[in-house]
Amino acid sequence: MQSRIEGVAYVLGDNVDTDQIIPAQYLTYNPSIPAEFKMFGKFALIGVPDDQAGLPKGHVPFHPPGTDEFVSPYTIIIGGKNFGCGSSREHAPIALAAAGVVAVVAEFYARIFYRNAVNGGYLVPLESKVRLADRVCTGDKVVIDINAGTLTNTTTGEVTELLPLGEVGPIIEAGGVFPYAQKVGMLAK
Repeated sequence: MQSRIEGVAYVLGDNVDTDQIIPAQYLTYNPSIPAEFKMFGKFALIGVPDDQAGLPKGHVPFHPPGTDEFVSPYTIIIGGKNFGCGSSREHAPIALAAAGVVAVVAEFYARIFYRNAVNGGYLVPLESKVRLADRVCTGDKVVIDINAGTLTNTTTGEVTELLPLGEVGPIIEAGGVFPYAQKVGMLAK
């Protein structure tokens, strides 16, 4: 895990569910096959409706229109409350990671999305102490400093405090729960 994550923000509102992150019709792909893993990136966030609560006016698509891109230009998701709610779809954090997302910063997460993100080591799920979905705009450049516990919006200059990762930090740093278990001697290498 990088201690400093820089990227372009993509802002979503509250209650973004796993079917919006990766709709069920795209679950036929196998993420363990590299060519099919890419497809999760192509269809990431395709189910988010334009009128989803909390979306800013002039909603920008996650993938540029008219392109056939697998990776989005947005590497940091800013979410509202209850990010990743819905089914226990483990493919949701996989889809975001396949699309190039490195971190999600939300007010709070649905427990299953948070655990799937951590257990697989797919992305860094951070929580903010304030509602960033109202302070950051899609396209803003942001810097997350994991060690300092801050998110800096370099577009506006605003610095926001983040909650520490705590005990999940070493799991994410190891690349997921199985690599962590091997690293600490809980599983044979």
